[in-house]
Amino acid sequence: MSDSDSKGHIPGEAGIWLFIAGDLVMFSVLFVIFLVYRADQLAVCQEGHARLNQTWGLVNTILMLTSSWLVATAIQAARRQMTRVVVTCFGLALLCGFGFIVVKVFEYSEKIRADLTLTSNDFFMLYFSYTGIHLIHVVIGMGVLTTLMLYSRSGKFAGTKLRNLESGASFWHLVDLLWIVLFALLYLVGAR
Repeated sequence: MSDSDSKGHIPGEAGIWLFIAGDLVMFSVLFVIFLVYRADQLAVCQEGHARLNQTWGLVNTILMLTSSWLVATAIQAARRQMTRVVVTCFGLALLCGFGFIVVKVFEYSEKIRADLTLTSNDFFMLYFSYTGIHLIHVVIGMGVLTTLMLYSRSGKFAGTKLRNLESGASFWHLVDLLWIVLFALLYLVGAR
């Protein structure tokens, strides 16, 4: 083990961590707003929570966790110069992202058919706003995953190329983390 390995390795470029930190601050503010609102309007939140489809939320959570595992596997494979595994894992993670969007379309359609929209009440305003912002992150992340998949085809993972892969992977892990917190806040905490 080299001296740099024993000190730990921060994946990716410093700029991605600045971006991730900013995104985490923004979402932290949104999460606090939700918790304050929930404390003030518990009945509305409980009623809104009861109208959410936890199965859709759980399926999306499984898709996001699986995609993060695939991205982490791709990075490990890149460190071992396993080009085919890297490309395959990024491609499968991309499919998980696509699956997430498909589930979200079904979930949103279900809500709209039940006349639950941004204007139904404050809970659904927050639900659609927060999950919509996250959905934008998923779409951007899918663009990142597509780029990583194509970028990986030539192999030779070292130096800048490996750091670029790590940077993109770090963004995707952020998208996953944000969903886990949203799932907990909207689908699980609302019941209590």
